[in-house]
Amino acid sequence: MAAKVIDGKALAARLRERVKAHVTRLVEEHAVQPGLAVVLVGENPASEVYVRSKGKATKEAGMKSVEHKLDAATSEADLLALIDRLNRDATIHGILVQLPVPDHIDADKVLAAIDPAKDVDGFHISNVGLLGTGQKAMVPCTPLGCLMMLREELGSLSGMEAVVIGRSNIVGKPMAQLLLKDSCTVTIAHSRTRDLPGVVRRADIVVAAVGRPTMVTAQWIKPGATVIDVGINRIEKEDGGTRLVGDVDYEDVAKIAGAITPVPGGVGPMTIACLLANTVTACCRTHGLAEPEGLTA
Repeated sequence: MAAKVIDGKALAARLRERVKAHVTRLVEEHAVQPGLAVVLVGENPASEVYVRSKGKATKEAGMKSVEHKLDAATSEADLLALIDRLNRDATIHGILVQLPVPDHIDADKVLAAIDPAKDVDGFHISNVGLLGTGQKAMVPCTPLGCLMMLREELGSLSGMEAVVIGRSNIVGKPMAQLLLKDSCTVTIAHSRTRDLPGVVRRADIVVAAVGRPTMVTAQWIKPGATVIDVGINRIEKEDGGTRLVGDVDYEDVAKIAGAITPVPGGVGPMTIACLLANTVTACCRTHGLAEPEGLTA
């Protein structure tokens, strides 16, 4: 029996509707409009597309959307000065600096300059530490979206065995922390893991985030497992064109998994929806208002 397809587009659409409803209530009942500022340095085409989609989604949710597009030659000092202004701007509740930044700018220094309360990407070391110790934190958007998908599909995750393939600071590590918080037994696997297929095959939940096209095959998967594919890889087709694939061999794994996310149309749409959700959460925390349910971990 083929695996159930976890429709990230549909889940993201529902989350964005909940976000929009919360924004409307904040405006009508508290005269507060959540604001998101996105900063782009340079002219990376993929980043420009992503920034445009974020701005469009922010406006559609009824939020204030601010975009700062800076020249690639912008100095680190000027970028830090902009972040300082945004930190002090009471109408801005979320700040996101689109990565990567040009080589002459220290990305770690930039991320550290963002007010942790406005760090809607969840990359500031303070939020990393809070998440790692099980405290209230701003949670990285992609892992948060994965967690929401798992909860939607499986209900309680308590007691399940989960394997996260990949140990990046952006996805792998925070994903493992979120699964631990939901009482999973968690293994972080990576390129040095001995018998990687055997380790993955133990899991009820597999989250693949390694950036290697179609690496995970059906032989790696326990029958009935839920598979979340975070990978987005562009590969060449026989006709000379390209197509997007994940880290999971979708057609192969779908024959044995219980549920699986497609690429595209799986995790990707949830990432932007969770960015909007994080901005609303940050706004509520800043103003001492009750946080809406279902928008965070």
